[in-house]
Amino acid sequence: MRFKLIIAFVEDAVTEKVMKEARRAGATGATIINNARGEGIKRQRTFFGMQLETQRDVLLFVVEEHLVRKILERIAKVAGFDKEPGKGIAIQINVEDAVGVAHQVERLKGKIEEEI
Repeated sequence: MRFKLIIAFVEDAVTEKVMKEARRAGATGATIINNARGEGIKRQRTFFGMQLETQRDVLLFVVEEHLVRKILERIAKVAGFDKEPGKGIAIQINVEDAVGVAHQVERLKGKIEEEI
């Protein structure tokens, strides 16, 4: 089995919804890093000229490669990435090697066969 790392930067208000949908799409879990901050193309400002920042969470999912696209699409939809700028992003990175995933391999075998 080959794995990918999905890194999602989402508004903290939608983290639980994103986790729920990612699990429905096949993710077995994630590591959540709280209180990150981000800045998009346009800096948001208040009328006092001070920068307005929204809190972000970083979600790290190690998933089987055949499930990645489905999970990414669910994350984008529930987090509203395409509705307006600054909602967040999600990317995937190849995982060259991983340990500690043996318990996932058995659970995923049937699900992967269904997807293929």
